Amino acid sequence: LQSVFFLLYVWFMIWVGNALENAWGAFRLTLYYVLGMAGVTIAAFLLGAGQSEGNNLPLFINASLFFAFATLFPNVQVYLLLFIPVKVKWLAIIFLLPILYTFLTSSLLIKAALIISLLNYVLFFAPIAVSNARHSRDVQKRRLKFAAGSVPVDEPLHRCAVCKRSERDDPELEFRVARDGEEYCVEHLPRPVVKS
Repeated sequence: LQSVFFLLYVWFMIWVGNALENAWGAFRLTLYYVLGMAGVTIAAFLLGAGQSEGNNLPLFINASLFFAFATLFPNVQVYLLLFIPVKVKWLAIIFLLPILYTFLTSSLLIKAALIISLLNYVLFFAPIAVSNARHSRDVQKRRLKFAAGSVPVDEPLHRCAVCKRSERDDPELEFRVARDGEEYCVEHLPRPVVKS
């Protein structure tokens, strides 16, 4: 049974790697993986031999790959136990919980090792997160500016240029825009001049 789970894990990581390669290209994926390996190696040197947490550090290379995949493709569904559909973003959050627990309950050295081993994820996705936050702030500013410059609620939408009546005076009143660009009620709409 353990070998079946291992084969499923390997197959899943190959699938994740292929998806990242299609999204990023071979060079960028290789750079990401090499940075992850460098981070894990530095973290292992920090911890030294004999630390039980150091044995789990190689898993952080694949964890960083999975987090990258979940960031790029958050709504992709995978099937747990072959019949339970789960979005990848929720799996990533579940997978992140034990890492956060270890980070919060460990010594300063282990915290540094965890940060360094996942630094490739931070290096690749922090600029994107900053850019997205800046974009969201700009969109919010534009929405507020548009809302401030839009038509007030108490102002009518249509008003006749001649009689100054609006749809508030008579909801059945119809309005048209003439060739001169002005809006008129049907009663005061200028008639086209017929040349004979």
